[in-house]
Amino acid sequence: MSSKSEVFSSRWGMLLAMLGMAVGTGNIWRFPRVAASNGGGSFLIAWAVFLLAWSVPLLILEFGMGKGTRQGAIGAFVKTLGPGFAWMGAWVAFVATAIMFYYSVVMGWTLRFFVGTITGEVPGATPSAFWDGFHSTPGALVTHVVAMTLGVFVVSRGVKGIETAAKFLIPSLIFLVFVLALRAVTLPGASAGLAFLFTPDWAALGDYHVWLEALTQNAWDTGAGWGLVLTYAVYMRANEDTALNAFVIGFGNNAMSLLAGIMVLCTVFSVMPDAAGEIVGAGNEGLTFIWVPQLFAQIPGGRFFQGLFFLALVFAAWTSLVAMIEMASRVLMDLGLPRSRAILMVGAAGVAFGIPSALNLKFFQNQDWVWGVALMVSGFFFALAVLRYGVTQWRETFINQPGSDIHIGAWWDWAIRLVAVEAAVLAGWWLWGARSDDVTETWTLFSAYNVGSVLIQFAVVLVALIAANRWLAARVSTSGAAEEPT
Repeated sequence: MSSKSEVFSSRWGMLLAMLGMAVGTGNIWRFPRVAASNGGGSFLIAWAVFLLAWSVPLLILEFGMGKGTRQGAIGAFVKTLGPGFAWMGAWVAFVATAIMFYYSVVMGWTLRFFVGTITGEVPGATPSAFWDGFHSTPGALVTHVVAMTLGVFVVSRGVKGIETAAKFLIPSLIFLVFVLALRAVTLPGASAGLAFLFTPDWAALGDYHVWLEALTQNAWDTGAGWGLVLTYAVYMRANEDTALNAFVIGFGNNAMSLLAGIMVLCTVFSVMPDAAGEIVGAGNEGLTFIWVPQLFAQIPGGRFFQGLFFLALVFAAWTSLVAMIEMASRVLMDLGLPRSRAILMVGAAGVAFGIPSALNLKFFQNQDWVWGVALMVSGFFFALAVLRYGVTQWRETFINQPGSDIHIGAWWDWAIRLVAVEAAVLAGWWLWGARSDDVTETWTLFSAYNVGSVLIQFAVVLVALIAANRWLAARVSTSGAAEEPT
């Protein structure tokens, strides 16, 4: 089957692939830490609000744009806004690709810790011994290459390969996380973790930090605004609904995050209640690769359940990495490359540009910071595209099509306007928090957390993409869109 006529064979297959895109390591390693650090139950309320005020509106937008244009991010923006805005779609594609460059490193870490669990190397004599001896070493480079190879292998099989992998990996992931959550709630003292996670402190809802962190988590763990849903939507069948699918993906993704929160926090409060503050306050890498092995070491059958945990992380990372590789490959195909060559180029670039993050943790943290903020800009660009097109007209043209399972009303028009505001506020908040009185520190290029690093890298990319705008627009226009599947 040619790349122009590939299509998901069923709604079930498409939803699993989409869920695989959305559910990643951010659900399992980031959500429990952020929820615990921001009030537990109070955070959940704000998080649920932004599921409806950020994630679902953007998911609906991406579903409609991908299905309606049958092109990746660049072509979709050209068809929506005109050839002068090819650079805007290219920004969306570049940001997700830049995340791919270091996300494969994360998958490599999960692979190594899974193997280390099987061999008995993890957790080791001290909490950080194995982690400190692995990250930023040639071993991390090897696992990065292995991860990219596994992702490229799935994508090279076409949409059928992505769908087949999702049909195995996602049910397996759901089963693993469910088993781990069930084990966690049966531990002595786990009720304290449940109470912490589900009991809101209503006064904490007056703290704007809680709301901004909840919005950030939604931007990270649903994949809304990344351009990944848009890419998979290119391969939707002609009679497939968009709105209902967006709700299913959004709620399904957040359900997985909630299970992960139950799994981690119940275990923390059961076996290390005195250290709970230290553990949940750890960074993403610290919580996952240092403290989690220590937690499992203290419960009956811990090595077995630790193996399940890291296997779940492998599956979550793998399905998300596949979506990023497919997204970048789709853009190259829209620019005129055959699928096989596009995938080869993306795979080679992923290996090459992931090397700095594999060999230097500080560089990894810098890239995670810079392109995490860039996701807010991507979300803003999506909202802006629809607002310029005419939000009501866009909704009636691309969402409420004949045969739609549910009708989306005018609330979505206002939700998209709100998304544009949220994106601007969130990006500004993160940059404001990273400012420093030390001008030298603020404007260093690759420091882990500063304003200058973001603005300089943003400027370089934007100048390059705007300069290439005419060429990009011409290429996607002459290459054409994927054919309308039947």
